Amino acid sequence: MIFAEIAALLQDRFAVAINTANVQPYVTVQPTDLVSICQFLRDDDRLFFDHLACLTAIDNGPVVDTMDVFYNLTSIPYEHDLMLRVTIPRQTASGELPTLPTLNHLWRTVDWHEREAFDLVGIHFENHPDLRRILLPSDWEGHPLRTDYVEPAYYHGIRNK
Repeated sequence: MIFAEIAALLQDRFAVAINTANVQPYVTVQPTDLVSICQFLRDDDRLFFDHLACLTAIDNGPVVDTMDVFYNLTSIPYEHDLMLRVTIPRQTASGELPTLPTLNHLWRTVDWHEREAFDLVGIHFENHPDLRRILLPSDWEGHPLRTDYVEPAYYHGIRNK
């Protein structure tokens, strides 16, 4: 199945935006629809996206004040791929980390991807079964891939700069 056919199936059922201007086309989904769309993509017999290959989180900076999370899905038996994009605010109204629902219950590969996005960019994934740092020490402060991150001069007495 080609991108246009997959996009048409999604547009018939959900409020999504289609972007074909880039080299790799993608579908933009609302955070509130993320789980139901992914459930549909996995469970529909015409699509059967049985593998989440990658999750990438990007901080667009304080001027834009948003973050993007890209989900790359693959159907191994049908040999088709799809990229989803979710845009969220950089922080909640109360100043807390941004939040998305976990997809861990749909694809087990999501586990480490969500932990990495939490660790490096500071996105909290609701109901993740083990959301803790994966690359940095557990007592590290901050999220180093945020554009406003300030690297500490020292960590446990070791000079960082």
